[in-house]
Order: sequence, then structure tokens, then C-alpha cells
Amino acid sequence: MSIDFDKMDGLVPAIIQDADTAKVLMLGFMNREAYDKTMETGKVTFYSRTRNRLWTKGEESGNFLHVVSVKADCDRDTLLIQVHPVGPVCHTGTDTCWGEKNEQPVMFLKELQDFINVRHTEMPEGSYTTSLFRSGVNKMAQKVGEEAVETVIEACNGTDDRLIYESADLLYHLIVLLTSKGYSIEDIARELKERHGVGWKKH
Repeated sequence: MSIDFDKMDGLVPAIIQDADTAKVLMLGFMNREAYDKTMETGKVTFYSRTRNRLWTKGEESGNFLHVVSVKADCDRDTLLIQVHPVGPVCHTGTDTCWGEKNEQPVMFLKELQDFINVRHTEMPEGSYTTSLFRSGVNKMAQKVGEEAVETVIEACNGTDDRLIYESADLLYHLIVLLTSKGYSIEDIARELKERHGVGWKKH
């Protein structure tokens, strides 16, 4: 990867983002040596302007930032580094340097879709998801119907906890069915986004 370290006297800003939640965790600076060490070790290493040396995030606290991907922007003078963080990122003890919680539960749906995609490709023995795929479309569709009915029952006459539980079952089985047909939860999201647009009309 070609990076322009000359524009800022040998440094480039490095934006650190959680690979799962998409939350921006912190901003640091790297020189070429810090970048090379990051790529070599798989742990984010910055150049400290106050200490005038390299420092690997987590070298004292143990809260390392494990690299998932590294991208340069269009001008090649800023990095976006996606990571899996270990513990809080900020030295104050918060999840991010802006005092935010590193939580985006809805992003787990993408992680779940990726997991189900792998199951569909590898079909490991002993997996419930594998057994669903092998049962065929009719059985998978029937299972979605059963979970939908149970969700409705809990909504009308059950408890809030059971409603959430059955809704989770419904969504999981729906994603499995979609995957078997070559679609994904992202396709549903795109359809909903289109419907939300101005001028959308029901087919």
C-alpha cells in the first residue's frame, strides 16, 4: 500500500474503527515505522508525539487493538484501520475516546448473516443450521411459519421476554431461508430503505 508520509512531516492520521460495530474508537498518528510494525505484528502501533517514540496500544493496559483491515483514503494521507479491540480503548476507561459506548447491536445481524453464509458453504456436521439447509426449502419455510405464529402468540398473550425470544427465533430462521434462496438480510434492508424513500409506491 502506498502512503504519503511526507505531507505531514512523516506522520499520517490513523482512524481506528471497530470492525464489528463500525464505531470510531480513537484517532492516533503513525510514521512509517509505526505502520510497518502494525502490519508486522497485527497490533496497532502509533507514533507518540509527546513521548517521541513508538507505542503499541495496550502495551501497558493489555487493551490491544487487533488489526482486521487497513485502508488508505483517496489522497493516501489518512488511514482507516478496522480492529477488534480488547477492553476499553480510551485511557479514561471508556470504550471510545469520545466517551461513547462501543455498542451497535443491530450490526450483529451482519455478523450472523456472515456466520450463516459460512455454514451454507461448509455444511459442518452436528450444526443445527446445517440440518436446516439439508431439510430443504419447504421445511425451512414451514419453520419460519411456526416461529411467526409463536411470535404472534407471545405478542397477544405472552410476556415481553418471550416475545423477544420468539422474535429472535423468527429472524434467525428467516435469514437461513433467505440464504438458501441466494438472498440475505442485506437484501431486506435494501428493500426497506427503498420503501422509506420519497415517492416509493407499493407494487
